[in-house]
Amino acid sequence: MTEQWTVSTPEKLTFDAEITRLRVRTVAGAVNVVADDGPARLEVTEIEGPPLQITLERGELVVTYDDLTWKDFSWKSLATFIGKWREGVRRRAVVSLAVPHGTRIELGSASSDTVISGIAAPVTVHSASGSTTLVGVSGPVDANTVSGSVHAQSVSGDLKVNTVSGELTVVEGASRTLKANSVSGPVTVDLARNNNTDVSLNNVSGEVSLRIPEPTNAQVHANTTSGDVSSAFDELRMAGTWGAKQLTGTLGTGSGKVKITTVSGSVALLRRPAPEDDTPKALDFSKEDEA
Repeated sequence: MTEQWTVSTPEKLTFDAEITRLRVRTVAGAVNVVADDGPARLEVTEIEGPPLQITLERGELVVTYDDLTWKDFSWKSLATFIGKWREGVRRRAVVSLAVPHGTRIELGSASSDTVISGIAAPVTVHSASGSTTLVGVSGPVDANTVSGSVHAQSVSGDLKVNTVSGELTVVEGASRTLKANSVSGPVTVDLARNNNTDVSLNNVSGEVSLRIPEPTNAQVHANTTSGDVSSAFDELRMAGTWGAKQLTGTLGTGSGKVKITTVSGSVALLRRPAPEDDTPKALDFSKEDEA
């Protein structure tokens, strides 16, 4: 059975049927997706331009415009799609959804800002210029953007990010596999403690900063053709000739992997203090009392 709705004004919908997959395709505005234990819900708080088409069939919930397809948001088609959108009727919608934790998520947008929180299933995001924020996602993530930023906080699922000039920031990264590719966007990654992560960061001209917790276990290999390299780890050794630099070595048992490659972008390996080092010390007032 297929259920359909046309939304042209602010509206709330509740879905009694089980939702296992969510596909959202928008142009501008915002899309917020949060995991929840209750029935799936959708709320459109702002909408401008053509109506949104909502379809629910066999556990798949689709939110889109009637003339948009998923292939419009593929990596190769984004540039063409953006030009088509700018020449057409203005479209903007602010959509919020609550879905079960295990719902597979696929989002595509031109400039919509996206927030995804608490999802335990695979997440795919294709965006041109909108920002993408991921919070507490434990399923694998595949995020692709042209100039939009990607912020990932406490993400434990495998994380793969591709950007052209968009910024990538990872905070408390707990992914077993973390791969990022960029042309000029800065990449900043902060790894969580007690995590043997396979990290691969590639950039052409953007800077790459990686904060590694102490203690940690990793084989490190970082190289750049002409960029600067700095390291807070004495265990790592620098080598290179004619501007090219290479930083290699083993931290702890070397069970994890860290690989960083840039052409002209700088590389910085930072040390995250051990837990006792960043715990505030108690003040001792005994000497003042004795005085």
